[in-house]
Amino acid sequence: MKTIPLHQVHVNLGAKIVPFAGFEMPVRYSSDLEEHHAVRNNVGVFDVSHMGEFRVKGPGSLDLIQKVSANDASVLYDGKVQYSYLPNATGGVVDDLLVYRIKEDDYFLVVNASNIDKDWNWIQSHNTEGVDMTNVSNDTCLFAVQGPKAAEVLQKLTTVDLAAMEYYTFTIDEFAGVKDIIISATGYTGSGGFEIYVPNAQAEHIWKAIFEAGAEFGIQPIGLGARDTLRLEKGFCLYGNDIDDNTSPLEAGLGWVTKFTKDFINSQNLKMQKEAGLTRKLVGFEMVDRGIPRGHYELCDEAGNKIGEVTSGTQSPTLQKGIGMGYVPSAYAKAGTEIFVKVRDKLLRAQVAKLPLVK
Repeated sequence: MKTIPLHQVHVNLGAKIVPFAGFEMPVRYSSDLEEHHAVRNNVGVFDVSHMGEFRVKGPGSLDLIQKVSANDASVLYDGKVQYSYLPNATGGVVDDLLVYRIKEDDYFLVVNASNIDKDWNWIQSHNTEGVDMTNVSNDTCLFAVQGPKAAEVLQKLTTVDLAAMEYYTFTIDEFAGVKDIIISATGYTGSGGFEIYVPNAQAEHIWKAIFEAGAEFGIQPIGLGARDTLRLEKGFCLYGNDIDDNTSPLEAGLGWVTKFTKDFINSQNLKMQKEAGLTRKLVGFEMVDRGIPRGHYELCDEAGNKIGEVTSGTQSPTLQKGIGMGYVPSAYAKAGTEIFVKVRDKLLRAQVAKLPLVK
């Protein structure tokens, strides 16, 4: 198990540490419920330094990104971020990722922690023109400062007008007295906020500066437990649960970042799948009966026949009921359709709901 650079800081804060994606990570500091509400209503900080980061620079960098990712990176401009995914050759997903355009022929890719080596090897296997790539994952910390008060807290630490930054844009500027920090208006909570990319050497200084700036707002450290309930309320996919090497990105609802205006790995087969019509879809659902859906629980029709399974499920702190996502046949994918979750051999009623589950 690897540890993130500020591991001891989290131990000292009383975090419960669990193995996640090959790292020892803080799952909670107080309670998942308290931390969830802190982010939805106020401000909290996730140390997600386990995530992976690659630099792709020089001639051919855009062509390589266009070949390996499904979204159209040619529309990016300096300071713009794009959500995308890496399709594999067999109809599944290698990983989902963020693509940052720093300037022409200079990109920054952010990938999932569990897939760092896999993604690196996959992209390099298609790097036939020898584009310059650097894996900076081990040198980079990432702090996600999320919630409606995030901009007010962080504004104390930079001259960048954070309130004026549009969603999915970034800038590189001085932050907490440290030059050349990536400040990104992105996040995985649906509550607004920023992600700050920090060199390891300055990580503890910047972490402390964020908490000093946020003291008057009651800022809190937040663990992976609340991160999961927050993202699930917003219907954000988690790699390994809702998408993986064997799931179709189109069935997963990623058609909006699948651009057939260009060629990319397996694009022809995905285009044929789209034209033929999808036989199943990833949907969100809310429990009608009391019960908490968990991953791999069966989704059934009224007669108890299995029609799919839960990919992600939890008790929603905001809605105060069970929620989840899972793949079902297209006939069951319309919002309002009744489905059943098999919990300990009992069929509990649920209803397909339009994502995001929390608006």
